[in-house]
Amino acid sequence: MNQTTPPVLLSTEERQAVLEHTTGCFALPPHSPHGPDHWHRVRHNGLLLAETTGANPRVIELFAFFHDSCRETDGWDIEHGPRGADLALAAFTKGRLPASQAELDLLVVACQGHTVERSHADPTIATCWDADRLDLPRVGITVNPDYLCTTAARDPQVIAAAEARAKSREPRFPE
Repeated sequence: MNQTTPPVLLSTEERQAVLEHTTGCFALPPHSPHGPDHWHRVRHNGLLLAETTGANPRVIELFAFFHDSCRETDGWDIEHGPRGADLALAAFTKGRLPASQAELDLLVVACQGHTVERSHADPTIATCWDADRLDLPRVGITVNPDYLCTTAARDPQVIAAAEARAKSREPRFPE
């Protein structure tokens, strides 16, 4: 019987390389509400949710760092998700994305749809979107549980904790 090992987090070196790449491509000011501090909170939210949803943690991390990396404005920028997906695809093609083909496929769908889609049946994609939506209070938007995909994210305690992180604008969390 062929057993596969469960996905693991990115190594510190992999995470740093991805962050250097996405930060280097980020055109907005470093403290943009869509910038690296937000990415770290999305990662944190997603990894907490993944403990319950069973989402792939590597895809969660990669989504956190790519999903808003190609924004051109902090305002309405409907194409930023597809551009983030294209950036991930280019990194993968160059052998610079620590992901399998299956993980890349999930990452691309998650990045492309995170702004325009409401829900997804795949637990990894749904968890990515919830992780991002749980950080909406950073821009003054109250999280509406009706727009969250997973039961785990709709938990009032999860929403309250994420809101507190977003409002404190705490940038980094323990690895």
